[in-house]
Amino acid sequence: MHLVNDDNTFNIHEACRLGKYEEVKTRILSNNRLLTTRDDSGRQVLHWAASGGHEELASFLVEHGAPLDKADDVGWTPLLIASSAGHAQVVRLLIGRGAHLNAQNDGGHSALQYAASKDHHEIVSILIMNGADVNIQDKYGATPLHRAASKENVRSMNHILQCNMCSMNLQDSEGNTPLHLACEEERTAAVQLLIEHGAFTNIVNKAQKIPLQMSSSQSIRRLITSIDL
Repeated sequence: MHLVNDDNTFNIHEACRLGKYEEVKTRILSNNRLLTTRDDSGRQVLHWAASGGHEELASFLVEHGAPLDKADDVGWTPLLIASSAGHAQVVRLLIGRGAHLNAQNDGGHSALQYAASKDHHEIVSILIMNGADVNIQDKYGATPLHRAASKENVRSMNHILQCNMCSMNLQDSEGNTPLHLACEEERTAAVQLLIEHGAFTNIVNKAQKIPLQMSSSQSIRRLITSIDL
């Protein structure tokens, strides 16, 4: 990460990452062009405040004109970064200021997908309550529910499944539903939760397999078989 100010002695991006509020404030007030200066990864100061979870600093930067939805070189916005890092207060702040909920990076991943994948369930709830797309798909066709189910992130799954807009049987690029992935990864609790919410057990993926055929776990096979009887 290179230095950005006129005398090359102060790294504004690193200061934001570390949450050095007073130092950053002084520099920004004397030179507001620093708000939009990009580092070697294409990130601006708000990206780094979000990464560090510094709510007060992020608020100051937004109030003074830092772009909310600027993407870095691989498509990460500040909201994506805060959601992936688990910084709920920064997520609330950015959403409250109007950040784009469904922005996707170069992999097609959204804030909700990262939060669901890492089981940042509070952030999953915040995003859904504010209108994030629960069925958004990445470049492999995976939804937030695919990501949560494959890791048995039950708390995040509950928030997603309780959303009326959730389509729990969507298939990814391999034809797998969230139930296929939960079976393949031997995630018994995730399988049970999906079945309780009505997941289809007879969808065939591109390998011509139904979810039951993805698992060697006897407990999972009993769960699915009992539904199909």
